[in-house]
Amino acid sequence: MPSRSLICRTGAALLFLLFPLVCGAHEHDWRADMENDASQLSRLHSLIIMHQGQEAAAMDFSGAGLDTPANIKSLSKTVLAALVGIAIEKGVFEGVDQPLVDTLGDQVPDAATNGVERITLGNLLSMQAGLQRTSGRLYGSWVKSDNWVGYVLTRPFVDEPGGRMLYSTGSTHLLSAALTESTGRTTLALARDWLGEPLGITFPAWDQDPQGIYLGGNNMMLSPRALARIGELYRKAGKVAEEQRLFSKRWVEESWRGRGRSAYTDDPYGYGWFLRPLAGETGYYGRGYGGQLLYVIPSLELTVVMTSDPTPPSPGSSYLRRQVQLLEKHVIPAFRSGISSTP
Repeated sequence: MPSRSLICRTGAALLFLLFPLVCGAHEHDWRADMENDASQLSRLHSLIIMHQGQEAAAMDFSGAGLDTPANIKSLSKTVLAALVGIAIEKGVFEGVDQPLVDTLGDQVPDAATNGVERITLGNLLSMQAGLQRTSGRLYGSWVKSDNWVGYVLTRPFVDEPGGRMLYSTGSTHLLSAALTESTGRTTLALARDWLGEPLGITFPAWDQDPQGIYLGGNNMMLSPRALARIGELYRKAGKVAEEQRLFSKRWVEESWRGRGRSAYTDDPYGYGWFLRPLAGETGYYGRGYGGQLLYVIPSLELTVVMTSDPTPPSPGSSYLRRQVQLLEKHVIPAFRSGISSTP
């Protein structure tokens, strides 16, 4: 009869041999289960999960490829906010408290609404300009106007600057105009130089207003992997490499500090980023019409990208909830439990 010590040694050896198989099965299970659930979202085009800077999962449901630029809709606002942060870092802007009118030169119309001089760059970043919105049902009349900047600046005040959040693409378009006026370069050129080159991503041209200013806050074209790199830039507090930083850690902290709240989700909003609790973790996200999502979960060193069909009609809030459920059901539990990031 085998000795107790031999039995113990044999049992330990079997556990040692089986442990990688068990772990591998668990790792396979969460990916397979997530992919199965994700495939049920008929509008979903892509899903990328970055963990500690490495791709843990990369799924292409549309066949277009993960390196192919696509319309990211209002997720463009998050990208534009990054450009403003870089402009502050470079000294182009004085800071978020700088009055907008100081950056626009002669683009401020004579008929501008009384009080626009009180609006700061920070108010625009956090959607707290106080001016009547130019999104939703008011978007069409705005983009049909012959001067988008002038149109926004002649809207009436419906709240004080720094008051409640009023989601408006006109606010972020003013930031694009400020970047163009203050640098003498187009927002497209700045995006390619300030983000595209250091991150190794491509910025195709997108819509311009009648004066040639690139639309601030909508219709940028970026690939899913490009979005992941922008998310990683924020997760790493503005660092691209050990010796290269595009903006400060403080900029990220300020961007992720809630100011106003969304009238639709009640999520706090910072500078181009919403905040939301996710299964016990704090997630920071940008979103665009139709289901374009960029999530950063710093506590788990995660960046998640989802792109979807951007064509109308909107899938509504139920689709967003199902996207978030993928994170809460599969991604967060997997990485909280310490599963390896390698596919």
